[in-house]
Formats: sequence, structure tokens, C-alpha cells
Amino acid sequence: MLVDRLNGWARRISPNWLYAAAVIPVLWLVWQLNTGALGVDPVKRIEHSLGLWGLQMIVAGLCITPLRRLAGVNLLRFRRAVGLIAFAYVTLHLTVWLLLDLQLRWGQIWGDILKRPYITVGMAGFALMLPLALTSNAASIRRLGAAGWQKLHRITYLAALAGVIHYIWLVRTWQAEPILYFLAVIGLILLRVLWSARSRRARTAPVA
Repeated sequence: MLVDRLNGWARRISPNWLYAAAVIPVLWLVWQLNTGALGVDPVKRIEHSLGLWGLQMIVAGLCITPLRRLAGVNLLRFRRAVGLIAFAYVTLHLTVWLLLDLQLRWGQIWGDILKRPYITVGMAGFALMLPLALTSNAASIRRLGAAGWQKLHRITYLAALAGVIHYIWLVRTWQAEPILYFLAVIGLILLRVLWSARSRRARTAPVA
């Protein structure tokens, strides 16, 4: 069966290959920058690409549990790598904005964060991702306990929601792509809420 083959492939592939693959798009951007292929505003192209890749990886990470529960495809061993890659792309997105776009003009930076809603939401999403990245290691799981670690990492859904709202407000028009990301995140959140409600009902149901 296809699912069995996919699961067999997932067991054989090391998550480290994901980290190596994640470098390729960045190298591609560097090559395009050096060849002038990024157009008249290369900084904006780089900034947008990195942010979009970060959002895509966040959504991919949210899809891992539904894939296992609904389709039987087990990619759980890749979840940490996907989350850290998402954080790396978002961090690079923010770094390009700070260093290349605004050139560390802190007055303008703080003004934009406070006055422009899409930047405010984007920074909130980044702040939500920080504790997730810092606790994506075995030592944190031991320190927090499995239950505490899982509760903390539910923040991923809020970070994803902040990311898609940031994207929608950034483009300022009702384009299809950001709306599709928004609907995907809302759907994944609703699935999580549904499964959590069922789990609570199962725990509190009287034993026959």
C-alpha cells in the first residue's frame, strides 16, 4: 500500500536531511541576488520569499498530526525539524526586514511595529515562536514533562494564525493565496479543537 511505502520511507530518512534541504532555497536566493534575477526591489523579494517559506513550514508542521490520524501517514519524527526550519525562515525574514529594509533605523522600526497592524501581528507571531524553538529539544521535554511540553507547543496554532493574518494584511487586497493559507490554518485549528473536545468527553464519560 502507498501509506505503508510512505511510512517505510519516513523511517529510513533522517530528519537531518530536512535541515540540509532547507538551505537550498536560501542559496538559490543568494544566487538570484548576485545575478540580478530578483528584479528592481531584491530586498522585498527576499523578505517576502523567506516569510512565505516560513509560513509554509508552519502549516506543514500543523499537518503532521492530521496526516497520521486521518491518513495513517506517520511523519512525527520530522515535526521538530519542520518547526525549527520554520523558525529559521521566519527569523531570516525578520532579519532582512531589520537589516536590509529598514537598515536598523530603530525609530522607524518601533514606529512601524506600533502603528502598522500587519507588522504588529507579525512580531507577535515571531514572539510566540520563540519559546517553541527554545524548547524543541529533549532536555526541555524532560524538564517540562510530556504533558506540559505538549500544552506549551499548542502555541503553534496561535503563531500560525498570526502568520496568516500578517500575510493577508501585508498584501492589502483579497488575493487567493493568503486566503487559502488562512482557510488551511483555520481548518487545522478546528480539527485540533474537535479532537480535543472528543478526548475530554472520552475521559469524562461514565464507565458502563
